[in-house]
Amino acid sequence: MNARILTTATLAIAFTAVLPAKAADPQLLNLVMPDAAVLAGVNVDSAKTSPFGQYVLSQMQSNDQDMQKLIALTGFDPTQDVNEVLAASNGTPNTGLVVARGTFDAAKITAAALAGGGTTETYGSATIIEDPKQTHGVAFLSASLVVAGDIASVKAAIDRQSAPAPLPAAVTTQVNQWSGSEDAWAISTVPPSSLQPPANAPKLPGMNGQGPFQTVQSAAGGVKFGATVVVKAQAQSDSAADAASMGDALKLLANLAQMQSAKDPTAAALAQSLQVSTSGSTLNVTLSLPEDQLQQIVKPKANATKRQR
Repeated sequence: MNARILTTATLAIAFTAVLPAKAADPQLLNLVMPDAAVLAGVNVDSAKTSPFGQYVLSQMQSNDQDMQKLIALTGFDPTQDVNEVLAASNGTPNTGLVVARGTFDAAKITAAALAGGGTTETYGSATIIEDPKQTHGVAFLSASLVVAGDIASVKAAIDRQSAPAPLPAAVTTQVNQWSGSEDAWAISTVPPSSLQPPANAPKLPGMNGQGPFQTVQSAAGGVKFGATVVVKAQAQSDSAADAASMGDALKLLANLAQMQSAKDPTAAALAQSLQVSTSGSTLNVTLSLPEDQLQQIVKPKANATKRQR
């Protein structure tokens, strides 16, 4: 086994954040940093009742060789053994925390990580499993609770077990609102343009300090799975005029997409379902897509790879 086993375990936990969720677990919320600027939550159990979630889970199992090694060596299958995930970051580059609830065999996972070049460090009442570079780690706080992230964030989460540092009440209220109504959710309490995305992240309009979306002060969004997948987003801007400008820009993009229906019918259908409204300085966006079409959006990447061979 190579040294990527620890990284695979961490990423597998984090990757489940694309799957459906329900109301966030207060115990998980209490472990995240109090100055979190971005939070996202999921409940993997819900994926098992969603055709799209089942599809994503099956792809995780079949397409990732490192995950297959992880399962073979430890018996830990992130697609089955993780029940709920919460991710948070205060916006500092290369930092962040993933907290997960599930069923974990810490001894087997630790042994596999050590065999792959990882190390361990005792911190407080927990043992942190660290990658060979000692930049990221995983700590099992109990047989059903694990935290993962950069070492400093993991240690801070361990400290908050005995010295709670809760999120601001307004942020907790927002988390409860979105996590209680959507299957998958994410919120940003700061202007998205102020965050530093990963180097390989796609370029989004307005995220470079230009365009109508530069006035966004905070944002939130969620996904509801079913026969029709519904995506909702909300953005708070500086003024009602700014919110209207953002809405007009989205409508223009939707019209352009519909004009390309012959080349990309799925994108055109998605654009046609777009609903945009404003309430003062708040922009509200809703769009929907049949679940089978959503699977088709995911599948072309694999097909494109085959065509390039």
